[in-house]
Amino acid sequence: MMDHSGPTREGGELALALTVNGEARRLTLPPNVTLLEVLRDRLGLTGTKKGCDHGQCGACTVRVDGQAMNACLRLAVMCEGQEVTTVEGLASEVGLHPVQRAFLEHDAYQCGFCTPGQMMSASALLEDERIGSDDAAVREAMSGNICRCGAYKNILEAIHTAREELASQRKEGGIS
Repeated sequence: MMDHSGPTREGGELALALTVNGEARRLTLPPNVTLLEVLRDRLGLTGTKKGCDHGQCGACTVRVDGQAMNACLRLAVMCEGQEVTTVEGLASEVGLHPVQRAFLEHDAYQCGFCTPGQMMSASALLEDERIGSDDAAVREAMSGNICRCGAYKNILEAIHTAREELASQRKEGGIS
């Protein structure tokens, strides 16, 4: 059972326990440090990008307890006891996540800067049954992620391909 009593103070800093990409982590940090700063600067997970730093571009998108969110807008202490997944955590021992494979297959990137955030948002939307599978619904769900190179058509195709692969895997009993 998780203890949700919150981070504990140690001097002027807070002791924080969270899980990142399946690995339990304990950190001591100032209360004003963002999740983005912790991931990049303290844990070396540089796949999560710092774009606008205002929550408008989506380059820093990660999943917290399965929900896509901007790591630049979330204080790390708000993640106490939660599961954080970054693009480095999408793949498994079996191989790349279907979203990662589909992005490669469809060249759904150009410069690649926004790609990690795009993949994290795509993986979250594919697990959310409330989001329709038509182009308009996918575009709306991905609207928080900006691609300055304009790879939107390929990103959309990649998401549809990943949706088909995930549905096939579920049908075969490969994933839940």
